[in-house]
Amino acid sequence: MAHTPQTALVTGAGRGIGRSIALGLAAAGWSVALVGRTRSRLDEVAAECRSLGVMAPVAVADLVDRDAVSTAVEDVLRAFEPHGGLGLLVNNAGVVESTEGPFAQDDPDEMWRVIETNVRGPLLVTHAVLPGMLARGSGRVVNLNSGAGHRPMEAYTGYAISKGALARLTRLLDAQYRDQGLRVFDLAPGVVRTDMTASMPTHDDRSDWTPVEAVVELVLALANGELDVLSGRFMRAGADTPASLLAEADRVVAADARVLRLAQLGD
Repeated sequence: MAHTPQTALVTGAGRGIGRSIALGLAAAGWSVALVGRTRSRLDEVAAECRSLGVMAPVAVADLVDRDAVSTAVEDVLRAFEPHGGLGLLVNNAGVVESTEGPFAQDDPDEMWRVIETNVRGPLLVTHAVLPGMLARGSGRVVNLNSGAGHRPMEAYTGYAISKGALARLTRLLDAQYRDQGLRVFDLAPGVVRTDMTASMPTHDDRSDWTPVEAVVELVLALANGELDVLSGRFMRAGADTPASLLAEADRVVAADARVLRLAQLGD
């Protein structure tokens, strides 16, 4: 891979996990562009990032609006052009259904809102930043995923569908562009205390929360290229660490594990 600049774009960076990722990158010396829907929140996080001595441009966009995404990404790329372009994209922004129940009790429009946000958003942002990464011959994309994308769920059908689709996007991007210098990963953050998890009744009695620091640790390892061998694959904060993933990397690759696919039966 060509040299990858220490510049990042984090979506949904105004609060929650996105905010923590942005600040973690900034503390490690990365310039961080913050993209989301609420300017006031983004500006607050940007000020915190700048206090750490890095650039922190802000762009406001509804991430399902193609024109808005294009404009936001153009602004970010223009800001980072003197620094070699964009090195890292973290597709963090996401939503979940506002009610908890099985498919028949859910509103199709609500499920589609979740699917559109969680799939179209990363698709549009990645599509907008990809040409620059490919032209340079290097770039990394981290998609915030979930175990809901590959295991049975009794509720949140739209959310589960969206995360399964996102896993396919990760795998396809890896297959299509690995030889051109792209590295792309699925990172499940576990269950972190956020406004979103607080809105989900399934977590009302939870006591085993994933520390957000574990998410940031993995993002930094991915950003720095420490886990490039696992491009196209799934990892989970709170269960995996950079050290544990590296220890198992050869076995994971040899078995084509940590990907969403049909389990083989016999030959």
